[in-house]
Amino acid sequence: MPKGYVILTESIKDPAGMDAYSRAAGPSMAEGGASVLAVDGRPQLLEGEWHGDRTVVLECESVEAARAWYESEAYERAKPLRQAAADTNAVIIAGFEPPSRGA
Repeated sequence: MPKGYVILTESIKDPAGMDAYSRAAGPSMAEGGASVLAVDGRPQLLEGEWHGDRTVVLECESVEAARAWYESEAYERAKPLRQAAADTNAVIIAGFEPPSRGA
């Protein structure tokens, strides 16, 4: 089963509010098995347009685990803090598993 990844692009309006969100979201991530792989305030755009001031990549054991964390009671308490402090785009994607080769 492929890993699940949550990618958020955030256009931050209230840095103090985002700090409060980070403090509130951290315990939900520990409980939900989500780990931070990357946080970047200056991603290097290669093509097209990119939204926001910061991009965050989280890793979970599966897409189902990523959705369970995102919809968890613990994260539901933190999410309004982020929504008030930033305009965010968020997606869940499945990791890549190469097809197995025959013997």
